Amino acid sequence: MPDEEELLEEGVVSPVQPDIQDPLLRKLLQAEPATADTPEPRPDKLPEPDDEVDCVVIGTGAGGAPLLARLALAGLRVVALEAGPRHEPRRDFATDEEAQRFLFWNDERLSAGKDPLSFGNNNSGTGVGGSTLHYTAYTPRVQPDDLRIRTEFGVGEDWPLSYEDLAPYYDELEWLLGISGPSPYPWGPARQRGYPLPPLPLNGAAQLMQRACEKLGIRTSPAANAAVSARYYQEGIGWREACTNRGFCQAGCSNGAKASMDVTFIPLAEAHGAEVRADCFVTEIERDAQGRVTGVVYQQHGQQQRQRCRTLFLCAGAVETPRLLLLNELALSSGQVGRNLMAHPGLQLWGTFEEMVRPYKGIPGGLISEDTHRPADADFAGGYLLQSIGVMPVTFASQVARSRGLWGQPLREYLQQYNHVAGINILGDCLPHTDNYLELSEEKDARGLPKPRVHFTNQENEQRMNAHAERVMRRIWEAAGARDIWTFPRSAHVIGTCRMGLSGDDAVVDADGRCFGVPNLYICDNSVFPSALSVNPALTIMALSLRTADRFLEKRQRLDL
Repeated sequence: MPDEEELLEEGVVSPVQPDIQDPLLRKLLQAEPATADTPEPRPDKLPEPDDEVDCVVIGTGAGGAPLLARLALAGLRVVALEAGPRHEPRRDFATDEEAQRFLFWNDERLSAGKDPLSFGNNNSGTGVGGSTLHYTAYTPRVQPDDLRIRTEFGVGEDWPLSYEDLAPYYDELEWLLGISGPSPYPWGPARQRGYPLPPLPLNGAAQLMQRACEKLGIRTSPAANAAVSARYYQEGIGWREACTNRGFCQAGCSNGAKASMDVTFIPLAEAHGAEVRADCFVTEIERDAQGRVTGVVYQQHGQQQRQRCRTLFLCAGAVETPRLLLLNELALSSGQVGRNLMAHPGLQLWGTFEEMVRPYKGIPGGLISEDTHRPADADFAGGYLLQSIGVMPVTFASQVARSRGLWGQPLREYLQQYNHVAGINILGDCLPHTDNYLELSEEKDARGLPKPRVHFTNQENEQRMNAHAERVMRRIWEAAGARDIWTFPRSAHVIGTCRMGLSGDDAVVDADGRCFGVPNLYICDNSVFPSALSVNPALTIMALSLRTADRFLEKRQRLDL
């Protein structure tokens, strides 16, 4: 039996109150039927056939939820349609990897190209809160030159807005969400104020990376993270409890410490009259003779429903947003819907250490370095950041099997050293390329709709970036004392497919997110990014969401006058 001190350190794996556990985990532990105590879907008020609301928002993630709250606060009548269910974190988010698979967008997406992308837990989520239910909550800001990659390097596309356009929204979000991070932050422009909360504790991988980078003269810093390091009061919502460092940032946070949309902007929106309808899969966008959107058709609990609206905000992500436009042959005049698909290079490097690391503890990416944002010896455009990484055991076992080809007894023997494993990864820019795009396939899903087929191949720029990053990360891990170093090639964050620009000739939306040619249709998610950026996208998606809402409200007010 482990001693009392170890038990206190490790925490309680199996809570004594089974009523807060996910039904799948209960089935695994107690052999109860998987349907036992499964919460019934919350009944939504059905729309009246002739009822017209001011705005419909499709999707409740980082793109949809902030603008939903902004529109509701302005007094508009707004309805959000979410494809997934509504969850209760304390009841549904068990401390178990397998029990949280329901958070991922598990509908099949077809992958093609030389480097086919993985989906599910890698890129997208479902439920009220969208992908923020299982995002790792890293919230670095872009650096100004991230938005000017064509100006800087002569490749890719510049954004039709500047860092100064986004900075006020970054500042607002960091304080509303309760970002935990270092003040001052070592990279990027100076800020009006620091982060509201101090950084979260560094886990084992972060401490190893910190010591090694110090030897090599590479600057590091605790990462900015949208999990509160202390109890935090969110205006309009109330108190959120501090992070318990249980390590499940890539899944649902059971106590609301992680600033997912379901515990931040969604309750704020609902408190001001917004209606959020869960389990609503939108299939059609209706238009009048002039081409203006008049409403949407969606499926809910096996029934087809219709909701009329004056303005539609499409915030379903870089796969489902273009898919819905292609299905409805909408906003296609530029020929760019589904094009310009990008994915962040996310190469991971792993090593084994003599000391105990316990990679499941704490936030996975506790340490960051942006010294590689524009490397002096780079032979590629753009740049990348470095992050330490922890990992849960099932996820790690899958990566070992796929990357190292270990199965059976060799796999079991390697996994015996799981508690001594630590990793580093990159998150880098990606250039749009004609070979990387999304299309509708002939294969149909369970609803009878064409499945999306996503083509992706790492081009020369991404290949060179990954090679440069591997050399840097190997130096760091060798300096840290790692042995048996190996890499896991991967891509993260599907981006692009409905990019913003200055003209409808080569872009789908303008700088305000408004569709060229469809005046009452807005798109607000990572599909509108003209470039991939060399940072995690969530904070920028939220900033664009608030900015899109503000610009829409300004335009609406001028028209009213």
